[in-house]
Amino acid sequence: VQLQASGGGLVETGGSLRLSCSASGLTLDPYAIGWFRQAPGKEREGVLCISSRGGTTYWTDSVKGRFTVSRDGAKNTVYLQMNDLEPEDAAVYFCAASLYVPLLRVMSVDYWGKGTQVTVSS
Repeated sequence: VQLQASGGGLVETGGSLRLSCSASGLTLDPYAIGWFRQAPGKEREGVLCISSRGGTTYWTDSVKGRFTVSRDGAKNTVYLQMNDLEPEDAAVYFCAASLYVPLLRVMSVDYWGKGTQVTVSS
């Protein structure tokens, strides 16, 4: 089982990025998918979660109104659209899968993906 987050990069403050979470060896449909991030010197935090089959989405206050999540079952991929990025959003972003909803806590994760770096210039 392997999850992989991709799509990170360097963006200016106020810009947008779309991250993708793909999987091999695992069909994502039955799982809630969470997006986490970890900045240098800080703990990993959950920011957004989408339930299995996309019925419900959960946010943390820090990204509400700016980040959205969606999933494409046919492509076995989940997307994180990040708009109006702020320097505080800079971090390594990880996707994760779990049968637990909402998936916003590290201890609830069943599968972790490799991260992708997001850098926001001020």
